[in-house]
Amino acid sequence: MPPRPRRAAAAAVALALLGSLGVSACAGTPAAGTPLTVTLGYFPNLTHAPALVGVEKGTYAAALGQGVQLKTVTFNAGPAALEALNAGSVDITFIGPNPTITGFTRSKGQALRVISGAAANGAALVVSKDITTPAQLKGRRLATPQLGNTQDVALRYWLKEQGFATDTEGGGDVSILPQENATALQAFSAGQIDGAWVPEPWATRLVREGGGHVLVDEAELWPDKKFVVTNVVVRTQFLTEHPDQVKAFLTGLLDTLDGIAADPDGAKKVVNDQLEALTGKGMDAAVLDEAWGKVVFTADPLASTLAEGAAHASAVGLLEQPDLTGLYAVDTLNGLLAERKEKAVSVP
Repeated sequence: MPPRPRRAAAAAVALALLGSLGVSACAGTPAAGTPLTVTLGYFPNLTHAPALVGVEKGTYAAALGQGVQLKTVTFNAGPAALEALNAGSVDITFIGPNPTITGFTRSKGQALRVISGAAANGAALVVSKDITTPAQLKGRRLATPQLGNTQDVALRYWLKEQGFATDTEGGGDVSILPQENATALQAFSAGQIDGAWVPEPWATRLVREGGGHVLVDEAELWPDKKFVVTNVVVRTQFLTEHPDQVKAFLTGLLDTLDGIAADPDGAKKVVNDQLEALTGKGMDAAVLDEAWGKVVFTADPLASTLAEGAAHASAVGLLEQPDLTGLYAVDTLNGLLAERKEKAVSVP
């Protein structure tokens, strides 16, 4: 079968990331006398630690208060979370920056708003020890978690800056093979690929278990050495109809972030216990300790880095340059930060 044209491949990427995004008319105000249910989505990932900790400790439920029921649902990838948000079956979700962009732009700015950040950093290009310079990547095979996802865009853009051509079919100067992180670890350990651009804890595992080394720490590529890896987004209709509950949730998020900062060891245990409960397997303590130190948990959505990431996706042909006007709704967050005498977050 001949390779698909770039335009068609890019369209397939957008559809794969999106699932199906129209503007939902579902959900809304419950019937009189019926308790309001707030449904929260998140992933069983280290970079979603503020969700895992806050849910398990009951911080979000306490902040929402009596008369509001907190329901949770977990996802393995952004497209499923976006589909649930769009269908009205999820009200608030933790999600990565590229699905955030896709959900917003494909719904013409109607489906969602970013109300906070949650985590930053924690991604790297790990390669075999015989590769010590970018020039040695020519003709090599590298993995990313998913075609068009945040790490895939980062790798393709970085390779472009190094003068390498790539395509969505795995061709070009450097072959990029999207595959699940666990599969990439197995392939790397077996010598079937030469490296991978992956989030934590997989970067640490590729080093510790696969015998690789970090060629590029993504944080080093950003001016302030920080880039968004997890946002908190809300269904626009829910934000309009239930601003008090959104404010209460954000109070719980800030309380959770404060708790993580005050007791990181306790937070790590909660995260590992929850990962084991949700996926059937926790993390090795040494891997968790090392990976944890590479992730920054923060309410700042680092909006400028999301916009730059969108520009990178456009530069490598995976996304039309998007209009992100109206994506952020952080007035409530900034009000809460002011009450705590903390610095406001900045958005365009």
